[in-house]
Amino acid sequence: METIDIAGTYHAQWGEGPLWWQNHLYYVDIENARVLALDPANDTEKSWDVGTSVGRVGTVVPRAQGGLVVAGDTGIHFLDPDTGNTTSITDPEPEKPDNRFNDGKCSPDGRFFAGSISLVKNTGDASLYRLDPDLSLHTAFDKVTNSNGIAWSLDGATCYYIDTPRQEVIAFDYHPETGQLENARTAFSTRHINASPDGMTIDSTGNLWIAFCHGACVICYDPTTGKQRHRVELPCLETTACAFGGTNLDELYVTTGIHSTHEEDDAGRLLRIRGLGVTGVPAHPFAG
Repeated sequence: METIDIAGTYHAQWGEGPLWWQNHLYYVDIENARVLALDPANDTEKSWDVGTSVGRVGTVVPRAQGGLVVAGDTGIHFLDPDTGNTTSITDPEPEKPDNRFNDGKCSPDGRFFAGSISLVKNTGDASLYRLDPDLSLHTAFDKVTNSNGIAWSLDGATCYYIDTPRQEVIAFDYHPETGQLENARTAFSTRHINASPDGMTIDSTGNLWIAFCHGACVICYDPTTGKQRHRVELPCLETTACAFGGTNLDELYVTTGIHSTHEEDDAGRLLRIRGLGVTGVPAHPFAG
């Protein structure tokens, strides 16, 4: 039987980018420029204010040699969780003040993929970028408007990606030797849902779980057919992203945001869904 509860004590303005790593659930509060780590053993958080250096932060991923990688208003940075200090790596869009980095994750071979968003909704004015382990930056896919969820198939051969206004999941052939994305095509459409596809994760059977912003739900899809497998209704309209966590990766954590006009008691909280009967797959760290 499914149950939904609140994880931790933090109230985000706009939670995003959850990821399970070393028994903690990492995520960000974009508008408050904070990186957070929930310890579910005692239901408490540690947080880092990165506003001075990173600005609004869209994503966080672990680094294989220790520490974290974050991306936000001022590009991509390393974050030392022991000191809270950041080190700038690169900023591909300094001439676009109305863009910032949004969601991102690492490929199975350790490359960091993160995309930008046009906050003024200029169609095609953003991009999905790839940071290689040698810290070189490459445009992976351009003419994007609102870069969001990204995940890799269980065999690593397919990359699934969401550019939110398209209301679809895009599939690419993925080449781990080079990090190239090729043969872009529509895996399936989400236009039947009156909400915006946002963050995404994959489970151990290969199904995709998508959080629908403005939709108060997370939906599981078979990516090969586009068939809806399961839907979980949630108590917040702004459900932004999801990730499997917990000791057995059998709990689905969902970040949320605060709606501009609609008041909700649990808005901005981190939600935890138990009893789904499925498990996730381990996160991949950045290899650089």
